[in-house]
Formats: sequence, structure tokens, C-alpha cells
Amino acid sequence: METILIVEDDPTMLRGLKDNFEFKGYKVVTASDGEKGLNAALSAKPDLILLDIMLPKVNGYEICRLLREAKLEMPIIMLTAKGEESDIVLGLNLGADDYVTKPFSIKELLARAAAFLRRAKNQQQDIYEFGDCILDIPARKLTRKGKEIELSPREFDLLEFFVKKQGRALTRDEILNAVWGYDCIVT
Repeated sequence: METILIVEDDPTMLRGLKDNFEFKGYKVVTASDGEKGLNAALSAKPDLILLDIMLPKVNGYEICRLLREAKLEMPIIMLTAKGEESDIVLGLNLGADDYVTKPFSIKELLARAAAFLRRAKNQQQDIYEFGDCILDIPARKLTRKGKEIELSPREFDLLEFFVKKQGRALTRDEILNAVWGYDCIVT
């Protein structure tokens, strides 16, 4: 179950968003000011953040900037009444993934959130954990207990193939074709 953090100071808007996202099956964490929102984002590490800009204590722009500086990469959707082009550009340049101006369609917001969560889930599938090992496919790294293990390109390809096909019986030909290619002839 994905966790959504909603940072919004308007209690009616906060309740409406919370109810709609919970109805769709998400776990929802809420905060009514910027300071609480920043603390919740850092501690809960939600899968997606809906972030108002005009918040008491710490504004949404600053929260977005601080989260990106902390290397947190969860999608952030800015929700705001500020619809000027300069506001939108500022939010996106600070690291927001999307910018939705109020008033908005709740169905459209739910669809946008679902699309971002789908994309984030697909990116996570490129990192596999098994035992005390982590295989990071985009970085082409294997680590065990935090220490990198050197692999040849072919060894890495073979391990990647096995990890992606875990739980399946594989024939010798499937392995050879996938890792060495169809042109390879092994005697």
C-alpha cells in the first residue's frame, strides 16, 4: 500500500483530499503546516507528496527544495492557488514533478498521482535485493553487506537474467540465448 503525504493548511481541503485518497486504497499521512509537513516527509518517507505552497511556518517551495537537497526522490505534486507562470516555473525548478492549480478536478489529481506512483514503482524494479545482496541494474553494481563485488560484464548479465526470472525453471538454451545471444555456439 503506497503512502501519500498531504501537506495542506485548509482543513476542508485536507479532509477532502484525505478521504478521496483513502477511498482509492492509499495510506494517507497529513500535516497542516510546513514544519509538520517537512518532518513527516523526512520521517515517513512517503511514496508521493501533495504539497500546498502557501503554508504557515515553512512554505511549500522551501519544503520541496529541502527534500531534494536531502536526496529524497519521491514525486511531489504542488497544489496551489498561485497559477502564474513564474510560480509554476519556480516550483518545477525546485524539484516538483507536477503543479496543479486550485480549483482542480479530484479525478484528474487521483489519476496524476497514480501515474507518478506507477512510474516510481517501475523504476524501483530495477533494484533487486536477495539475501544480503543488492543488484542495482541501472548502475550495473552488485553489493553484499554494503561492499561492492566486482563482476565481469557477462557475469553481471547472467546474474541480472537469473534475478529477473527468479522462481522459474530455465532451459540451457534460454540462458545462452538471453545472455550470450543467438549467434553463440557452445560445444
